[in-house]
Amino acid sequence: MRFSRQSGVFMHITSLPGPHGIGDLGDGARAFVDFLADADQSMWQFCPLGPTSPAMANSPYQSSSSFAGNPLFIDLTDLVAHGWLTEDDLEPVPEFDDHAVEYERVGNYKRSRLRTAFERFEAEASEDDHAAFDAFCEREDSWLEDYALFASLKDEFEGAWIDWPEELKTRDPDALAHAREEHADEIRYREFVQFCFDEQWHELADYADEKGLTLVGDLPIYVALDSADVWAAPEAFDLSESHEPAVVAGVPPNPNDDGQRWGNPLYDWETLREDGYGWWLDRLRRLFDLVDVTRIDHFKGFDEYWAIDAASDNPADGEWRDAPGHDFFETVERELGELPFVVEDLGFLDPSLVDLRDRFAFPGMRVPQYADWCREGDMYQPMHYPENSVAYTSTHDTDTFVGYYQSLDDHTRDCLHYNIGADGSDIHWSIIDAVWNSASVLAFTTMQDVLGLDSHARFNTPGTQTGNWEWRVTDEGLDADVATRLAQLTDLHIRN
Repeated sequence: MRFSRQSGVFMHITSLPGPHGIGDLGDGARAFVDFLADADQSMWQFCPLGPTSPAMANSPYQSSSSFAGNPLFIDLTDLVAHGWLTEDDLEPVPEFDDHAVEYERVGNYKRSRLRTAFERFEAEASEDDHAAFDAFCEREDSWLEDYALFASLKDEFEGAWIDWPEELKTRDPDALAHAREEHADEIRYREFVQFCFDEQWHELADYADEKGLTLVGDLPIYVALDSADVWAAPEAFDLSESHEPAVVAGVPPNPNDDGQRWGNPLYDWETLREDGYGWWLDRLRRLFDLVDVTRIDHFKGFDEYWAIDAASDNPADGEWRDAPGHDFFETVERELGELPFVVEDLGFLDPSLVDLRDRFAFPGMRVPQYADWCREGDMYQPMHYPENSVAYTSTHDTDTFVGYYQSLDDHTRDCLHYNIGADGSDIHWSIIDAVWNSASVLAFTTMQDVLGLDSHARFNTPGTQTGNWEWRVTDEGLDADVATRLAQLTDLHIRN
């Protein structure tokens, strides 16, 4: 896919303003779309949209499904408009923090209201509403029933599926049939929740399209072990006969660190190749139905991947293995059409990866926080970005730019000032200006950087388990003067 020179803002759904403790798909999302339109932005980027859980530290990159939507994103006021909730059902609304998501309190509040909405839907919804629900279930049957059963069994057994009774863990057909019958009402409830998410998402996507916005989603290459993905399609993953991983994902040590053991199951790429990558095509069809463009996280894993012995906690206990690379993307292009991807290629720019990236003309990432500002010609300094790249002032995994800037020593700051022509005042606008002025075909900033916020507004610190994915913007943060200033920079650098 060839991109025109554009710009946008990254902000995850959880960070939107809203009345119920977390960003949702209602008025706060539309207010942000309006802000982006007023700022002359053409792209809105966010994290993966799947369900999250406290057991996975509420990370959108460790979801229980690559296909389902997060129930916490559902706008309850829209369910009132449908007649499936009443205003009284929403009361009392707890005094939620406007600046941070309190996941446990939000979950307790919203899930009880979703139960009520389901009961009223079953009893009182119109024939047209029931027909729309049935049509959704039929359209998404390739993943929906398995996900709904998985979520129902998770509630029953209160633990990871690898610890379920053996006949359910290994998907014995008779055991599955019995479970579907036993949990029929619960399965239907889970399907209803996904129906609500899907309807609201597509209404928001239509609104964004009317405002000229492209929606940019995120594709983590790996999925969580404790997910409906692995449980429902074990043949797609490198598992033992007992459906447990023999090797897991991570990255090897390098001279600057000890490597990382992520623990995600790896794919059985040979079986997937023989099947024509059917599971992946289903995953991408669902994703392409929700978003216009997708960022591929850890793109290196499609070229080759680091396989760590599952019995070891040491990232060094692994080996590089070949992934299908060219064959995979050629198949996806043949089956689904153009490839609307940008790729996260940070830290792995070896010739093999560059060849794969450039073969399909995927823009790779450039982030100024990785620059050596005192080294001439550093590839992460904005003046050196290639045209076929996507540039960010910050990402969901880095500090805000102001927080990063405050952490620098005086000499490095002086080098930064020299390279981007800044004096240190309004440094967030200086870096946005430098990134917008770069040759990169796509340029993104974060809402935190637009507002000039420091490290207290950092969205995620990799390797930590608390305090992440919580930051929210307020209604007041979507400021008209800020939008105007961003629009002026965007017009100056011809990015719309």
